Amino acid sequence: MNARISALSAAALVVGAVSPAFASAELAQKKNCMACHATDKKLVGPAYKDVAAKYAGDKKAVDALATKIQKGGAGVWGAVPMPANPQVNEAEAKQLATWVLSVK
Repeated sequence: MNARISALSAAALVVGAVSPAFASAELAQKKNCMACHATDKKLVGPAYKDVAAKYAGDKKAVDALATKIQKGGAGVWGAVPMPANPQVNEAEAKQLATWVLSVK
């Protein structure tokens, strides 16, 4: 994504012209989450809608997923481990986890 579009998207979010869901989906693209995940189908990792369904109603899910986004994990969705994502800060990880849990 080019810098001009990102800057315009950020400015639109500030003035309320872009939904938080769009901003989070854009963040997922920017942080390379979509290289291994899709919203509606399994790629290397599970579909986000499947993650949302698995953790529906779990009050600790945002924090648990945010930690997994940053530090990685293994064994929950099969043999392929999720690598750590040090390029994602804590606030971004929580934003991404909240968004993933909202995917239907």
